[in-house]
Amino acid sequence: MNYQQQSLQGATGVELTIALYDGAVRFLHRAIRAVEEDDVIERRFAVKRAVDIIIYLQACLRTDVGGEVAHSLADFYTAMFQRVLEASHDHSAEGLLEVIACLRNVRDAWTIVARDPQANSVMPRDMRTSQENNRPIPLVTTRRDVEAGAARWSA
Repeated sequence: MNYQQQSLQGATGVELTIALYDGAVRFLHRAIRAVEEDDVIERRFAVKRAVDIIIYLQACLRTDVGGEVAHSLADFYTAMFQRVLEASHDHSAEGLLEVIACLRNVRDAWTIVARDPQANSVMPRDMRTSQENNRPIPLVTTRRDVEAGAARWSA
């Protein structure tokens, strides 16, 4: 088992999502290097891996549970998918850098969510790790609790 596998073994669902963003960014940087070196094979490989991650992130969305936020993320992933393909086709390092900037912005939002223990507990069960699924989920019992939760999630 390598270091990455060990470090992700005890990760929460949100931490795994952040790791996927990190992977996509890493592959996009490889694609930029390949564009700069005019290495078509490496560019295609790196773009394919980044696109695979974006597709996976989109496929994991539960719009029936996540509502408007999940729909917004679906639109975001579609736009990033399209922009990566356009930038790759145009051999545009600048276009790939734009995608990296967008992914980092959303990744940073996920890191904020990761710091909130209650945010992790309200993740849908199928998006949580097996360890998280075995933890009790705190119940929201008062209007104040509901309003406090809404304030934490506002953008």
